[in-house]
Amino acid sequence: MNFFKYSFFTAFLLLTITGCVKDYNDVDFAKNAPAPSKLSAFFEITQDNTGLVTITPNGEGASSYDIYYGDATTTPASVSPGGNTKHTYAEGVYNVKIVAHGLGGATTEATQKLTVSFRAPENLEVTATIDASNNFKVNVSAKATYETFFKVYFGDVANEIPKSFLEGETVSHTYTATGTYSVKVVALSGGAATTEVTKTITIVDPLLLPITFESSTLNYTFTNFDGGAVTVVNNPSSTGINTSAKVGKMVKNAGQTWGGSWIGLSSPVDFSAGKYFVMKVYSPRVGAKVLLKIENASNSALNYEKEVTTTVANAWENLVFDYTAVNTSNSYHHIVLIFDNGTMGDGSANYTWYFDDIRLTNTLPPTLTLPLDFESTSLTYSFTNFDGGNATVVSNPQSTGINTSTKVGKMVKNAGQTWGGSWIGLAGPINFSAGKYFRMKVYSPRVGAKVLLKVENGANSALNYEKEVTTTVANGWEDLVFDYTAVNTANTYDHIVLIFDNGTMGDGSANFTWYFDDIRLVSTADVLGIPLNFESTTLNYAFTNFDGGAVTVVSNPSSTGINTSAKVAKMVKGAGQTWGGSYITLDNPIDFSASKTFKMKVYSPRVGTKVLLKVENLTDATKSYEKEVTTTVANGWEDLTFDYTAINTANTYQKVVLIFDNGTAGDGSANFTWYFDDIRLN
Repeated sequence: MNFFKYSFFTAFLLLTITGCVKDYNDVDFAKNAPAPSKLSAFFEITQDNTGLVTITPNGEGASSYDIYYGDATTTPASVSPGGNTKHTYAEGVYNVKIVAHGLGGATTEATQKLTVSFRAPENLEVTATIDASNNFKVNVSAKATYETFFKVYFGDVANEIPKSFLEGETVSHTYTATGTYSVKVVALSGGAATTEVTKTITIVDPLLLPITFESSTLNYTFTNFDGGAVTVVNNPSSTGINTSAKVGKMVKNAGQTWGGSWIGLSSPVDFSAGKYFVMKVYSPRVGAKVLLKIENASNSALNYEKEVTTTVANAWENLVFDYTAVNTSNSYHHIVLIFDNGTMGDGSANYTWYFDDIRLTNTLPPTLTLPLDFESTSLTYSFTNFDGGNATVVSNPQSTGINTSTKVGKMVKNAGQTWGGSWIGLAGPINFSAGKYFRMKVYSPRVGAKVLLKVENGANSALNYEKEVTTTVANGWEDLVFDYTAVNTANTYDHIVLIFDNGTMGDGSANFTWYFDDIRLVSTADVLGIPLNFESTTLNYAFTNFDGGAVTVVSNPSSTGINTSAKVAKMVKGAGQTWGGSYITLDNPIDFSASKTFKMKVYSPRVGTKVLLKVENLTDATKSYEKEVTTTVANGWEDLTFDYTAINTANTYQKVVLIFDNGTAGDGSANFTWYFDDIRLN
């Protein structure tokens, strides 16, 4: 019984396995195979006068070849892919036919001429040219009489194995280094004698603009003169606008005040690419003169030069040399560099510069000019710190209010001198035709911090002008205004100097840390003052809330009647104190010379709300004056009047304080929500 069960199981298993076997005789897929293509044959003849030729067929998509020798032999030789056939010929010219068979049965044929001769090849002509797209690649072809095939030696390695090729073919070779090489082509026939031709090939990598110092094959050879010394070195500061590996290094030693170096180009400067030279420079100091000159290779009297000045120390910057007036009818092969022309070098670090990427352009790179917003990824915002000041560019710590930019300047005032600060050099003089009011956004740790903005001439710091204003907002952005209407524009100023809390020693703490941004010139002093209408897109209407009051600037909820403006202020009185309110600090004291009557438009949720308007001294809250009036309209705009005729104008008042329903605790509801606008002296 067990035998029967096992036999049945075995038979069933064999049946199952047999049923699952794939039919590997299915060759339908080959029926659609394409016909063979790109047929050719390579002939190689033994040089012993026997006429023995080895024929190697080649093609794509061939499963086999038939070789018809082209002589009296009628039966073709069958050759597998990668194989060959040998046949002995008498001297003569033969048409060898190659028939290629594809997998699907399709055939393709080609005929190739074979010359069999026992005399040495004659009239050998060799062509060897540098490839148009690769200066290191040579292309070789040849033709001759009585030849069967050619061998070529490219001459760059020892014990070289030659490449074989036929007439009508081109063989290529890529050299790994510049130099002069002997390319030898040998023509072979069926006899022992050969014929050869040698061509001299010079591989050069032409030195053209731009000069980047990155090529491993170019010859960056500078000719030094009178103390200048240039070498190619590793980039000492692969940061900012220049992260390349290699740069030029200029050391100016004692010699002549005009000591420098020059480099020759392989072809004349092509000014069709542009007429502005740009060069990256890393200078040990600001104010170093950099001269870039071009000369004719055989007549140095044919030249043109421009000199510019560095504005950054110990960082890369792009210097621009304006060549728009160059005489392009002359040709210029030499580029001459002189640093600090007119000053004797001493070979020290103070007379060591790095340079890179000498190029021509029609489009100038960005340069450091006003406004300064610190947002560029291609500019270097390099501050020079002095006496305890330390300025850097950082991410905006408070991207709110009037300043939602990504990057800002940061000033930390450390112990040093009470005047510690930082300065930054611009690419050119400040243009005051755009306006004579500087504006700068500042984020201060405290109210009352003094901020000094000064402009200086880079070569003569005695030519300067400065203004100092005071912060009115703590831990929030405000736009400070510096009145430069009295600046002497006959002088040129290309440095901007910043000093915070001038006269007070810093300690590097958060209390001596400021942020600044958007340093710019404007034509009018758009300052925060009376009247207050909340319409400006540049002013910071920053209210300071106290004891439950909360003011924001919002869209007008009811643009009707006496107030159709777009923006108004909104006061919500929440739980806190009965006197909860808000105040705003103006840029300057209120001027009561024209009027002593305040007016303010108010939108109240109810009649009979008390509205208190108070003014205070900037630093002494005991010096104040206030008036309170009552609303007479509900859910509509009305103009309230505050009589200030009794105010003591011997005091100065720079804060405006608002308290709604003084004496009543708010709850933050609509019943304790007011809108106000157009605070003015009438």
